[in-house]
Amino acid sequence: MRQINRRELLAAGAALAFGSVLASVAAQDEPRIIEMVARRFQYEPAEIPLKAGERVVIAIRSLDFVHGMNIPDLKMRLDLVPGRVTKLELQPAAPGVIDFVCDNFCGDGHEEMHGRFVVSA
Repeated sequence: MRQINRRELLAAGAALAFGSVLASVAAQDEPRIIEMVARRFQYEPAEIPLKAGERVVIAIRSLDFVHGMNIPDLKMRLDLVPGRVTKLELQPAAPGVIDFVCDNFCGDGHEEMHGRFVVSA
């Protein structure tokens, strides 16, 4: 049986440490996925907690109608088409509240279709 010398042991340890750093960095690069549903006359969930600096992808499915999602503070607008998943990528920079509304008239109750992202530090 061959003995492992100190140089080989250090090289193996460095390789293990480097691999674990790479895995950690890769995990941090992946955004958190949050699923949302749009239907007459609500978003579910209507309030989504986020953290400042965190990358997230909001995956939104409409169940019944082409709803609109207007996010005035971010100057963004999306069409939410039934049968499709619409993805919204966000990385809020600072704590606060970001409101969104449905801007595609979907019937009586439309004016109640709104929500918000609540960003904490």
